[in-house]
Amino acid sequence: MELVFAFVLSFAVIYDVRERKIPNALTVGGLCAALCLRLAMDPASIWVGVLGAGLGLLVALPLFALGAFGAGDGKLLMAVGAFLGLDGLPAAILATGLFGGLLSLLSLWRRGNLLSAVRRVRDLAAYLFTLGRAGQRRTLEGPSGESAIPYGVAIAAGSALIWVTGITLP
Repeated sequence: MELVFAFVLSFAVIYDVRERKIPNALTVGGLCAALCLRLAMDPASIWVGVLGAGLGLLVALPLFALGAFGAGDGKLLMAVGAFLGLDGLPAAILATGLFGGLLSLLSLWRRGNLLSAVRRVRDLAAYLFTLGRAGQRRTLEGPSGESAIPYGVAIAAGSALIWVTGITLP
């Protein structure tokens, strides 16, 4: 299972960095592989994988709807949930957020776009907290349309960290 998980994460990073998208064949294939491996190793554990994938979907949908997450990122999070299950996915989501925030800040700082990104976050937060009465409904994308980082890198880093360390949240 470890080798397949490493394969899925590695190729997700490669595709996301090169293409700025993660192919369905990889994410859906990873999801199916995780569930099949769970079924082969311990048939009862398939439900742990199904519930983990469901939690991944539950977290990814609002982020995708807000434009903060790509569809490939969401499907990758579902596959990660199938591999890590309900025990490991919450910690992986937290680690992913930390890696994503760090990578975003470094990328924005390197490109000199940090201040404009802070303004976009402020406008989006005002829009969300006032239910559309203030701020603007914006995505977190830059003026030229590209995201600050390929978020699949953060998902892979956070997920790999949790897989290797076995950290879970209480």
